[in-house]
Amino acid sequence: MNKNWRDCVFVGFDTETSGKYPLTAEIVEVAGAKWKNGQIIERFQALVKPVRPMGEQVIAIHGITNEMVADAPSIGEVIGPFLKFMGDGIPVAHHAAFDMGFLAPEIERAGLSLPTGPVLDTCFLGQRVIPKLFNYRLATLVKELKVPQERAHRALDDAEACLGVALELMKKLGDDKTIGEVFAAQESVFEWERFSLKKLVTQSETYSVLVEASQKQLAIEFKYEGGSTPGEPRRMTPQGIVRTPQGDYVVGLCHREHREKRFYVNRISSAVILD
Repeated sequence: MNKNWRDCVFVGFDTETSGKYPLTAEIVEVAGAKWKNGQIIERFQALVKPVRPMGEQVIAIHGITNEMVADAPSIGEVIGPFLKFMGDGIPVAHHAAFDMGFLAPEIERAGLSLPTGPVLDTCFLGQRVIPKLFNYRLATLVKELKVPQERAHRALDDAEACLGVALELMKKLGDDKTIGEVFAAQESVFEWERFSLKKLVTQSETYSVLVEASQKQLAIEFKYEGGSTPGEPRRMTPQGIVRTPQGDYVVGLCHREHREKRFYVNRISSAVILD
């Protein structure tokens, strides 16, 4: 952590998925761009065939069709080469929790070890380096920092754009800064172990229920110590668990209001599967 950031190797990475939430959606593309000594020295890009076909709504976002991934390898075949590509480089992502939430369980399913180093998040770093920007989307930071980008919402283009944004943000921090000082400026910490599915299911009975219900799309009854009716039994069908530095929350179809809602896990006092 005492090394000057300019002497480090950085790997910008990104995923495209079949939906918004880990546990129910799948990775359909993963890519990365490796930077060393002032230039990109290597790139990685792979389409991935999901188990379930993608819907038109998500296809409209990233432009990856079911036909494009029909003959693509599975994520189990891709994840090992991707980790090898990343090597000992410092990973860089935008909204890192999203990509890590999808990648970490796949790394574990493949029987591989999770990376040990932290991930640099350009969204969080951007908020510290350029305060009061109207939003911190990747496209906004790309425009603000004049980073070239061919097209958005494809994994390799976003990975390279994210890498470019990170480099410009670090230049603003100062060419004399160490990588430790860069991570300190980010403030929030993104460790791969935090996104371990194996550890999550053993963390508590609530997490175990939420994971199983999300994966199998089963309805649950739970008590939520928040909202307008704290402690009153509710029902929902979980769509996935989102892990953030501010706290974990489950997103699900609320049976009472017939719409998607989020519930913070630390406010769920009990949960049981109904189906």
